[in-house]
Amino acid sequence: MSENTIPSSLPLRNDLIGEEPYGAPQLDVPVCLNVNENPYPPNPDVIDTIVERVREIAPTLNRYPDREHIKLRQAFSDYLAKESGARLDISQLWGANGSNEIMLQLFQAFGGPGRTALSCDPTYSMYPEYARDTFTGWKVVHRNADFTLDVDRTIEAINDIKPSMVLLTSPNNPTGTPLPLEDTERLLAACEQADVAGAVPGVHPILVIDEAYVEFRNSGTPSAVTLINKHENLAVSRTMSKAFAYAGARVGYLAASKGIIDSVRIVRMPYHLSAVTQAVALAAFEHTDEQLSRVAHLREVRDQTAAWLKRQTYKGVPLEVADSESNFLLFGGHFDNRERIFQELLDRGILIRVVGPDGWLRVCMGTDDEMARFREALAEVLRIVEAQ
Repeated sequence: MSENTIPSSLPLRNDLIGEEPYGAPQLDVPVCLNVNENPYPPNPDVIDTIVERVREIAPTLNRYPDREHIKLRQAFSDYLAKESGARLDISQLWGANGSNEIMLQLFQAFGGPGRTALSCDPTYSMYPEYARDTFTGWKVVHRNADFTLDVDRTIEAINDIKPSMVLLTSPNNPTGTPLPLEDTERLLAACEQADVAGAVPGVHPILVIDEAYVEFRNSGTPSAVTLINKHENLAVSRTMSKAFAYAGARVGYLAASKGIIDSVRIVRMPYHLSAVTQAVALAAFEHTDEQLSRVAHLREVRDQTAAWLKRQTYKGVPLEVADSESNFLLFGGHFDNRERIFQELLDRGILIRVVGPDGWLRVCMGTDDEMARFREALAEVLRIVEAQ
C-alpha cells in the first residue's frame, strides 16, 4: 500500500499534521511474530458453531442489534467467574470492538481538555494516541531498570499531577511484566485519596488496568478483576484477541463498577457492537476450553524461548530477556543497531517488532515450527554480527 499523503489544502487538525497512522508492519512473510496473536486458529467445532450462530441471526440483520448486548455481558460474567473467581453483575461489564475501543471510550468519558492521563513507560504505544485524539494530557513515570513499577514514584506523580486516569498494563506491553496485586491495591488507595486537576472537590482518579494478555500469566497470579467489588474507581480491560485466538473478531470488554460502566455508556456510539460480532463472541464462549487450549503450551514455549535467548550472545555479551508473563518476550538489551537485527531477520522471512526502549526487540510466540525458524534465523544473524 502506498504511503499516506494528505493534501495540505485539507483542514486537518493542526495537532495531527505530520502524524502517521498507528500500526505494526503488515508484511507477507512466512513467519509473523510481531503483533502478539495466538498463532493457532479456532478448532473446527468452534468454526462450525460460529457459522451456525451467524446463520441464526442473519435473517435479523435488517434490524439493529441489542444495543446493550445483554447476552454477551452475561457471557463475560460467566467467563470471569470461571477464569478469575470473580463474579460480576452484567451492570459491571461492557463490550466493545476490541480493547482498543474500550480504551478510547474510557478516554472519551474521563479524559478531555484540561484532564491528564498518567502511565508508566515503557508501555503500549497506542495510549498516548488515545490521549491525543481526546485532547487529554499525557504524562509518564519511568519504570525500574527491570521494568517493574516504581510504585512510590507513581504515587508521588498521582499526587503531583492529579490525573483523571492512571493507566497501567498487566502483563505490561511491550515488556510482559506483571503488576502484583499488592501494588495495584497501593495505587488504588492513592487514587481514592487524590484530587483531579480542574475537578470539583471529592472527585478522584480512576485506575485502569489493561489485562489484554492476562490469560498467559503464571499459575497463581491473581487478576485485578478480583478487586472490582471493593473499589468503585477500578476499571479492568480485557480482550478476546489474544488468548482466545479471536483477533479478527474484534471483541474487547471492560469490568468495572456500575458507575464507570454507565460513564462509558454515555460516550459509546449507538449500536456499536454489530449483531454478527455479538453472535461470533457468544459462539467462542460456548467453546471456552477449546479456545484456550493452547495457552498453557504457549506459556511453555515462552519460557523455553526465554531460556534459549539468554544463552545467545551479541558481540560477546549474553542477551538480556525481560521477565514475561505474556505471550511475547522483550529481548536484547544492548543491541546497538536493533534495526539491523530486525531487517536481517526479515530478510530470512521472520517478522518481529522494533518496539520498546532502544537496544531491545520483541518477539511473540508462534507455532513450534515458527519458533524453530526464529531461533535458527536469529542464531545465524548473531553469528554474522559476531564475525564482523
